[in-house]
Amino acid sequence: MDKLFYDGKRILITGHTGFKGSWMCKLLIMAGAKVTGYALESPTDPSLFELCRIADGMNSVVGDIRDLDHLKKVFAEVQPEIVIHMAAQPLVRESYQNPVYTYETNVMGTVNILECVRLNPCVKSFVNVTTDNKEWEWGYRENEELNGYDPYSNSKSCSELVTSSYLKSFFQDSDTAITTCRAGNVIGGGDFATDRIIPDCIRAVEKGEEIVVRNPFSTRPYQHVLEPVTAYLMIAKAQYEDKKFAGNYNVGPDETDCWTTGNLVDLFCKEWEKQTGTQVTWVNKYDGGPHEANFLKLDCSRIKRTFGWKPVWNVEKTMEKIVEWSDCYLKRGDIVECMERQIEEFCR
Repeated sequence: MDKLFYDGKRILITGHTGFKGSWMCKLLIMAGAKVTGYALESPTDPSLFELCRIADGMNSVVGDIRDLDHLKKVFAEVQPEIVIHMAAQPLVRESYQNPVYTYETNVMGTVNILECVRLNPCVKSFVNVTTDNKEWEWGYRENEELNGYDPYSNSKSCSELVTSSYLKSFFQDSDTAITTCRAGNVIGGGDFATDRIIPDCIRAVEKGEEIVVRNPFSTRPYQHVLEPVTAYLMIAKAQYEDKKFAGNYNVGPDETDCWTTGNLVDLFCKEWEKQTGTQVTWVNKYDGGPHEANFLKLDCSRIKRTFGWKPVWNVEKTMEKIVEWSDCYLKRGDIVECMERQIEEFCR
């Protein structure tokens, strides 16, 4: 990621109050960008966005991505040059409980943001962030079938189809570059979401309990949150300067970092004891929940071939940074300084 490029750039990020959005906003603020965020209030309590006072360095707008009129007003006021769309209902289990809200947010939210991009020629670069969604034995490629099983994954497939339709219908002859990015399972310090393995580990440690693992044999492409965040910004810059870089990209770890959940928790327990001296254990306890993908992996050869991109931190290094941040948080240390230090180390 080129920090100098982003100095002074007008960036609009949807979903900025979430886990991934918080890390992106912090990075852009440190780079000197003029950041506007559009999202609902922080989706978790506690919230990384609020704990690290990220709103102090940016223009944070509370709004619903389903509210097209409000979104149009924000675009008219901000006149963004680059738009990163991350607002979503991001949880598989929540999508089973609230499928209508999931589709409204993930599909019509994408329609609304693209409509605003279409009406504002100030936008030169747009990146729509989606997800991995197919249970295949090989790495999922950008040109393969879109058809997620659960409402969350399926709605993200729909979001990609909406983006493709808008691109072909309205942006072929425009100066606006359009890209979709599909990322693997992001992990890192400051994630407090429900039904995610690393937050479950931290909550168990905080309470002095065993970690409950619902499906230790599921395989996921785990990566530190800064991997996709910096990749999105790398692509946004590249296509801003030359539309030939627009397209569809997967952003995930190397194959050696596609771990089972059980192995990932083993690594967490080992690293937690190493850094804190406290022993942690976990238990396999399937709770009979709805279907969740058992095997997910991405083929990232295109982004590697196009940009020479490669992951910075492997899973072991990622876990070291997760435990470092989480231990600092639980001990009421300076998590802002910890976050900034990790960003600087990653970008070096």
